[in-house]
Amino acid sequence: MAHSAGAFVPGHVTGFFSAHPDDDPTIAGSRGAGVTVDEGVVVRLEPGDGLELNGEPATIEAVDRVLGALRATAHVAVETDLPLGAGFGVSGAAALGTALATNAVFARALSENELVTIAHGAEVQAGTGLGDVVGQARGGFPIRLEPGAPAHGAMDGLPDRRSIEYVNFGELSTAEILTGDTEELTAAGTRALSTLVAEPSVETFMEVSRRFAREADLLTSPVEEAIRAVSEAGGEAAMAMLGETVFALDDGLSAAGYDAERCEVNLTGAHLR
Repeated sequence: MAHSAGAFVPGHVTGFFSAHPDDDPTIAGSRGAGVTVDEGVVVRLEPGDGLELNGEPATIEAVDRVLGALRATAHVAVETDLPLGAGFGVSGAAALGTALATNAVFARALSENELVTIAHGAEVQAGTGLGDVVGQARGGFPIRLEPGAPAHGAMDGLPDRRSIEYVNFGELSTAEILTGDTEELTAAGTRALSTLVAEPSVETFMEVSRRFAREADLLTSPVEEAIRAVSEAGGEAAMAMLGETVFALDDGLSAAGYDAERCEVNLTGAHLR
């Protein structure tokens, strides 16, 4: 048993998705596509009690559920420079990082897929995400062809690496949207996935993500304005699901006059440090 362990989990932005609930949280999830970024979440864990988020006491239900599933009592320190509630999958990253670190510290001897399954189920039960965890485990531009944890879901990806810019205008409640009427959202996400699978490229991903946000009626005024400005400047931008955040390829937001944060696509996925 190790005295402590640390894990890194990349941030994950979903461009579009369809919701697929199930009584079994390992089967529930989403189809869709996104991008992982090298700005992410660092989890440090040791025997003890309590959770800190960026140095302050906090509660993350998905983390608590992971610890319960792994029968561990631990002190968890979560650190991130990503904006919270902005569509970067911080809750899912914290859950997955906790699963990886707990396995190391308490010698649970579980495989990667087993740990991803535990974190995915915890995130679904917490109501804070449906597909971030499986995308964060893979890295790159993950495509979720089937919903659920690794034993049930099917994954693909876009073989590309790009710089990403983002600007955040505020928070959106993931739980509120996911527990509401998702029929139109799911129909729009299904159409988007079909188009991307037929024409798998980053440009197609950005195009169908923009269309999805409009068809699912998720656009807010500042998000819509920023996407339009990037397009008029010759760039590619879309809305992060689910957050009031716009992400763009390369220098799309900067070229449109926004003071944007810049990062790179993460190619390794979640791992112990």
